[in-house]
Parts: sequence; C-alpha cells; structure tokens
Amino acid sequence: MESAPIRAAEFFAGIGLVRTALERVKGAQVQVVWANDIKQAKFDAYAANFPDAEDHFLVRDIRKVQSQDLPAGIELATSSFPCIDLSLAGNRRGLVGNQSGMFWEFAKIVEGMSPRPSVVLLENVHGFATSHKGEDLAAALARLSKLNYSLDVLAIDARHFVPQSRPRMFIVGIQKDKLPSQARHDVPLVTDTRPPWVQAIHEKHRQTLDMHHIELPALPTGPQDLEGFVEADVTANLWWGQDRVDAFVRSLSDIQKARFDALLAADAISYRTAYRRTRQGVSVWELRKDGIAGCLRTTGGGSSKQALVRLGRGSKAIRWMTPREYANLMGAHDYKLLAGTPNQQLFGFGDAVVVDVIEWLGNNYLLPVLRPTSAE
Repeated sequence: MESAPIRAAEFFAGIGLVRTALERVKGAQVQVVWANDIKQAKFDAYAANFPDAEDHFLVRDIRKVQSQDLPAGIELATSSFPCIDLSLAGNRRGLVGNQSGMFWEFAKIVEGMSPRPSVVLLENVHGFATSHKGEDLAAALARLSKLNYSLDVLAIDARHFVPQSRPRMFIVGIQKDKLPSQARHDVPLVTDTRPPWVQAIHEKHRQTLDMHHIELPALPTGPQDLEGFVEADVTANLWWGQDRVDAFVRSLSDIQKARFDALLAADAISYRTAYRRTRQGVSVWELRKDGIAGCLRTTGGGSSKQALVRLGRGSKAIRWMTPREYANLMGAHDYKLLAGTPNQQLFGFGDAVVVDVIEWLGNNYLLPVLRPTSAE
C-alpha cells in the first residue's frame, strides 16, 4: 500500500532548493504545500522552476505571517533562516539581530499551528553554535523544546557531495510522541555528522532539554575536483583580458604565486577557485590549494564573488564563475535559470542550501521518522 504524501512547509524558501531536494527523497512523495520568502526575485526564480508556485508561495515578511496562513496537516517544516547575524563573517549580533532574529518568528508561527509539524528541520552556519558563547543556540533549543520537540544537532559539510566547502549545522526537532524507537538519549559518539563540538552540545543540554540522536550512515567522500561542475561552453568575452589577468597574478603572495606557477607548468589542465581578500589594507587574490570551490556566498560585492582559474600546459585563463556553475555546485544541475539577472541568480544560490545534503537527510533521517514503513 502506497503511503500518503508528506506535506511540507518551506520557510525562508529562497529559490526552492529545499523543495528540489525533498522531491528527490526515495520511498515517499514529499509535497511542499506552503512556502514563504520576502524577496520577489527569489519567488520569480522559484516560480520558473515550480509552476504551482502561485498556489502556495507567499511573498511576505515573515513577521506578517500568521499560523492560520498555513494549510492544515503539515508534517514537516523546514527553516533556513538568515545567517548574517550568526556568521563569523557577519556582525555577530546573534538572535537579537534583525536578520537571524527571524528564528523567533518561525518558532511563533509553529507554536500556533494545530497540530504542529511532526518534524522541523533548521539549517544555519556553524557560527550559530558559538554566537554569544553558545547562549543563542541554547535559547533556540529551549524555545523548540517548549513546543514539545526532542532535538538533535548535526553538522554536515557539503564537500561530501559536491566540490564546494560549505559546512552547515542542522537542528532536527521531532514531536516527542513521534520519536522512533531507534532514537537514543545518551551522548552520541563522535562521527562525521557529530564532530566533537556537536557532541559537546548534546552533553551540555541533555540534562535540561529533550535531546536525542539517531544513528546515521557515514557520509560519502565527495568529488575532489570541479570536473563536471564547470560550464564548458561559455562565451569568450567572459574570460578576463590580459591586463586583468596580469593584475591578478601581481596581487598574489609568494606562496600563492608558487602555487599558481606549479599549476601553470603542469601537464594537465586544472581548475581552482579564488577569492579577493583585503590583507593589511591591500586587495589581493588568494587561490585555493585544493581542487574544490570555496563556500559560495551571497553576492554583495566583488569580494564575495568567486573567480574560476584555469591553469596548465603553460596556459592561464581567469573569469568570474557563472550562475550555472553556482547552480551545479549547489547540487542543482537541472535548475532552470529563467528569471532574474545574473547577480540575482548568484545571490539566490549563495543564499541557499545544497540539494544533495537535504536529500541525504531526507532519505536517512526524515523519511524513517515520518514514514518508517516506506524507508524499510
């Protein structure tokens, strides 16, 4: 007998990569029946990929969303709330910040839902764990615990699935009467999804809050280079001119220049990504030493954009990464780039979650909880 679809709500939906991932989960159909974001440009990208967006996507400030705006029967609520106040690269205002403080609005809406979702999945940067010396995370966990959720904390770097270094932490909340039999309440062992700092969070809070953990399979190794993720056929005018390439090379430190020259002289063509940094008041370029991309960011300026460097056989070429390459590195190879400007597209992907990570969590964690018979 086929199981009923899992009805899901996607808070801070952005361009819809959580939905993209959930629709790939094997063993049960996941239907996103409600989504929300404040930005019209993100809705436009979402609608270009999901024709039913007009039926369920609410473009509205979450502070103006009411619990009754959501349809009944939602089992899963996902929330990739803004990270700017939690990120180590941000202002570190934490959950009192205007952006990351939207967590409280999400919790308020969930509190008013009847019944509440069986499972909530939250995603944010690792800085959430250290913001205000851990007090922000403790407050968020306590708020969810008051809503009758037992809580698990995980950490996953997207480099296990795509060639992009993108470490993120996840909170999985399960209504206590929905906890599966395999859920344990002791301190989890150190694994690739629960490194020592995550283990310490469980240890710290398990006596005062409802905490659990579920055994998960080991994460895959992941690709080690950008092959298959770089856009092969781009127009020639996207590649930088000689003067700009020369300026790039001149900005490199001695260590960076040695790395650049070694790749330039190699017999094989290879790709590296580079970020522009400010060092001692001077703008310089830094080349990654490995073959994967740095963490894609929202494009608020030149320093947040990532350049692609092609080197080998005495040949060098440099350009900005394209929206299609951003999509590929977010696990969204088939995502249609039909809406928005290139910068809006880069922003949308830099602000999103990696599809493969959510799909893996869906198959190995969410589905066994929400549809245990389908997951067998």
